[in-house]
Amino acid sequence: MSERVWRHLNLCPRGDTDESIADAALAVRDGTIVWQGAACDLPREFAAWPSEDLGGAWVTPSLVDCHTHLVFGGLRADEFALRLAGASYEEIAKRGGGIVSTVCATREADEDTLIAAAGARLEPLLAQGVGAIEIKSGYGLDLASERKMLRVARALGRRYPVSVYTTFLGAHALPPEYAGRADAYIDDVCERMLPALADEGLVDAVDVFCERIGFTLEQSERVLEAAGRRGLPVKMHAEQLSLSGGTALAARYGALSADHLEFLDEAGVQAMKRAGTVAVLLPGAYYFIRETQLPPIDLLRRHGVPIALATDCNPGTSPATSLLAMLNLGCTLFRLTVPEVLQGVTLHAARALGQSERHGELAPGRSADFVAWSVGTLAELAYWIGRPLAARVVRAGETVYTAPVSPWTGRIEAHAASLDRSAK
Repeated sequence: MSERVWRHLNLCPRGDTDESIADAALAVRDGTIVWQGAACDLPREFAAWPSEDLGGAWVTPSLVDCHTHLVFGGLRADEFALRLAGASYEEIAKRGGGIVSTVCATREADEDTLIAAAGARLEPLLAQGVGAIEIKSGYGLDLASERKMLRVARALGRRYPVSVYTTFLGAHALPPEYAGRADAYIDDVCERMLPALADEGLVDAVDVFCERIGFTLEQSERVLEAAGRRGLPVKMHAEQLSLSGGTALAARYGALSADHLEFLDEAGVQAMKRAGTVAVLLPGAYYFIRETQLPPIDLLRRHGVPIALATDCNPGTSPATSLLAMLNLGCTLFRLTVPEVLQGVTLHAARALGQSERHGELAPGRSADFVAWSVGTLAELAYWIGRPLAARVVRAGETVYTAPVSPWTGRIEAHAASLDRSAK
C-alpha cells in the first residue's frame, strides 16, 4: 500500500481562487486522495505517513484540454501565409486547401508517423499540466483513415501519463471523392463508419461541424441521431462562421458541449442552459484566423452557462500546443476573469468531456492528479505568455514531470565569476 502526505502547499481544488486553502496538505493512499484541508487540521492517523514538501507551491487539479485535433498528417504553414496576404478561411477551403489538404496528408501517413508527430505536440501540453485531453478524428474522412486516427489517439493514452478521450468527427468536411454528394457521405458516416468504429471501442463521443462550409442542420441532425442509437454522447462545432442554429440543435440532443460559438445568439444560449451544455470557447482559433466577432460572453454569464477553454490544436486554424496561452488569450481577447479561465480548463472542461467525476477537481475519493506551480499567485497562470510554470505534475499520486533545471545556471555563475576576475 502506497501512502504519502503532500505538505506545505496552497490548494485550489476546483479552479476557483475564492475556495483556496492556504498552507494545506493532501493525504494520498494508492493514488487516491483520502483527505485534504488545512495542514493544521491534518488527522493524527496521517501524521506518521511519509511526506513530501511542496515548498508553498500553488496546487490545482491537472488541466483538461477538452477540444483538440491533435492527430493529423502534414502542416499548413503556407495557408497561414495566404491568409496574411488576404485570403479568407472559406476561400482557402473552396480552393481545395483547408481541411481537405490535411486529409490527403493524413491518409498517406502510417500510424507510427502519426504517433510520432502527435506525441511531439502532446508533450508540451503535458509539461504544462494537462492530465486529460480530447482528441478528435476528422482528417481521414474514410473508414480506414478515421480508424487509423482513433487508434493513434488510443495509443497516445497508453504511451503517455494522460487520459485520452476520443471523439469521432467523421462529419468534419466533405472528402474529395464525395464532391457534390454530401448526403451520400453522411449516409456513410452514419450507417457504416460510426457503427464500425463504435463496435471496435474507438469512440467516446461524436462531433459534427455544422456550418455553411461543413454540414447543414438536417445533415448534422442525422449524425446526432446515429450517435444516439449507439448510446454515445454528442458535441458540435457550431456558430463559428455564421448563425446556423446548430447550438440549439445540439442542445436538443443533450450535447456535452457546443464549441466555437462566435455567432451564437440568446436563443442558443438559453437552449444550452436548459440542456446543461457547456460552451467551449477556442481563443486560439479566434486569434489565428483574425476573427472579429466575439462570442457572447455576457449572455453566457447572464444565463449561467458554464464556459470551458481549449487549445483547438489543429494544423489550419489553431496550431497551439499551450493551454496556458489560451488562458491569457481568454482574458485579453474575451475579457474573461482569472477564475473563469482557471475553471474553464479544470472543472468546466471536464464537464465538457462528460468526465466531471474523474477530472477537473481535487477531493477525497478522487485520483491525486494535480499540478504544483512555480508562481506566487494563480493569476500568473493567465498572465505569463510562453513561460514554463509547472514545477511538478502528479498523476495518481506519482510525479510524472518535474521542471528541468535551467541549463543557464552554471553558465551564468561562470560568466559572473569571469567578469569578477576581469574587474580585479
